[in-house]
Amino acid sequence: MTMNTPLSPELQACLDACLTCLVACEHCAAACLAEDNVKMMAGCIRLDRDCADACALTARLLMRASELHPAACRLCAEACERCAAECEQHAAHHDHCRVCAEACRACAAECRKMAA
Repeated sequence: MTMNTPLSPELQACLDACLTCLVACEHCAAACLAEDNVKMMAGCIRLDRDCADACALTARLLMRASELHPAACRLCAEACERCAAECEQHAAHHDHCRVCAEACRACAAECRKMAA
């Protein structure tokens, strides 16, 4: 693949989901750090960071159509599902957690397709 070769629609959809999730997780972690009870949000912050890192790695591998992308997609889907489950517990009180959980669920779904 050369730099001018576009990604397949499937790779591009997964890449887009990973990048959207990365941004949502970073925003959620930053917003959680600004909450009054940061200690209560520690698990959320930790999972946000893990998920953001998994999304970043997966995005890089997808961009170059690496043979490792299916394994990265499996890892990313797992990180996304864990993060979404945690964020959903706070979604009623924190909009940033609701947005993050939605992005994580969407990313997990795209990554599962690519990992299959």
